[in-house]
Amino acid sequence: MRVGAFVLGAQFPGQGQSEALERVVRATEAAEESGLDAVWLAEHHFVPYGVCPSAVTLAALLLGRTRRIGVGTAVTVLPNVHPVALGEQAALLHLLSEGRFALGVGRGGPWVDLEVFGGGLAAFEKGFPEALDLLLRWLSEEQVGADGERYRFRPVSVVPRPRRVPVAHAPAGRADGDSGAGPRVVVACTSPGTVRLAAARCLPMLLGMHSGDEEKAEMAAMWRREALARGHGADAVEAAADWHVSAGLVQVGDSHGQAREELTRAMPGWLHEGLGAHVTVDGRERSMRDPLGYTELLCDLHPVGAPQLCADRLAATSERTGISRFALLVEGTGELGGTERNIQRLGEDVLPLLGQGG
Repeated sequence: MRVGAFVLGAQFPGQGQSEALERVVRATEAAEESGLDAVWLAEHHFVPYGVCPSAVTLAALLLGRTRRIGVGTAVTVLPNVHPVALGEQAALLHLLSEGRFALGVGRGGPWVDLEVFGGGLAAFEKGFPEALDLLLRWLSEEQVGADGERYRFRPVSVVPRPRRVPVAHAPAGRADGDSGAGPRVVVACTSPGTVRLAAARCLPMLLGMHSGDEEKAEMAAMWRREALARGHGADAVEAAADWHVSAGLVQVGDSHGQAREELTRAMPGWLHEGLGAHVTVDGRERSMRDPLGYTELLCDLHPVGAPQLCADRLAATSERTGISRFALLVEGTGELGGTERNIQRLGEDVLPLLGQGG
């Protein structure tokens, strides 16, 4: 089992943006010190839900600040960026970090971002497969050209060419020493359509923290069926499935009640302001979850409570879903000290119960 931290750079009510970003840096340093496997970085635009607008840029900083831990994006919003530019950045980080970088990509939402960055609604509604395939070609071929609906250009050389670090030289917790081209690519999947898209390319999934074990198990089973039906070999399917990532929430406390109270005191205000700030690109109606109810749901779904309860929930989720990698939101209290203590307890009190860390 590989347990990692998920950090959004969440701006809680009354906080400044720099405070939220500093918490991401300190959380990453604490995660490495505490023996966590990876840190996953979210990307958002124009909202206090998360104040990091470029997960790749932040990943570069954190890879330079650390030596062992893996760093991944969860996710880079592909409709807002040119796939070649993203591929160049990902290759650079992969090479210079000796394989510690993983690239998570997703469609994002129908937000005003699409207007600002010029992709338009079409980039969200139908352009993701074209962009993803161009990105994958850039990460695997020597020369790439495009003649698609959105991207058209003459063939150009891929510089620098990415490669995965050989097994004998891969540092612990990185791209697992896979041979071949490029950093690991993970796709955020929230619907049957995105599950099928990832499976068709034999790419692992990042599954959201709003989903419970049963839903994640169903998505993992669907992905496996689709991947095999598309002609991918059993070995390739198993290797990709090993990289599925289950996002969740963690709060380690002395009891479930105490940990739950800490989160229900802080998270609803952040969720209300952060999610409420989203603006749709086309004026469509959007509904927002009840912030308190959503917080309580997350507390019921994920490892929130005493160390043994947290370990038991992680083990149960892994057994039910077949997913052994976790990206757990660690900043639910909104406090720097509370986030660092949460990470420390996750590493010192929970991982040993799972046969790790200590």
